[in-house]
Amino acid sequence: MPTLNVPSRAAVESAARELLSAPVEAARQRLQNPRELSDRIAMGRAIWRDLVIGFAAQLGELNLGFTQLAALYALADSGTMTVADLADTLGRSQSATSRLVDGLVQRQLAERSQDAEDRRQRTLMLTGRGQALLGIVDRARAQEFLSIVRPLPTAERALVAMGVAALSTHAMTRRGRLIKQRPR
Repeated sequence: MPTLNVPSRAAVESAARELLSAPVEAARQRLQNPRELSDRIAMGRAIWRDLVIGFAAQLGELNLGFTQLAALYALADSGTMTVADLADTLGRSQSATSRLVDGLVQRQLAERSQDAEDRRQRTLMLTGRGQALLGIVDRARAQEFLSIVRPLPTAERALVAMGVAALSTHAMTRRGRLIKQRPR
């Protein structure tokens, strides 16, 4: 039976550097020109604008506000949490968060339940319907991102993929949260 030789990580990285060195060098040279850098920033802003407008339109179609969506993501990440914990996560008052939760519960996107250890305490949890809604939002955002990346030449798509991989490796926790630098 033939053996399968798997290249080492160093060999793969070296091959990737060789393959991508010309496009990377060309991009570096172009970005030395202040006019081109300014144009790139303007294009980046236009891409960001289109992504945000698309996101806002989707939230409008779902009749969902940005803070409500943030609350759903926070609940999805934590499993269960109290209104006080959610308020702290969102940076909002407990009363505003409680009203926000009321709307999510009414739409069956989240549910409140009595804490088993402290019956005075209520815990919040994402429902299956809330999880499904997050799946819809995530898929739409991924499609929007891919629609921007797909037309790129292969080497530039590889650079984007490497950038995303670097972010996910070095700037994200295992649970998908950004690693934030504390202000000094």
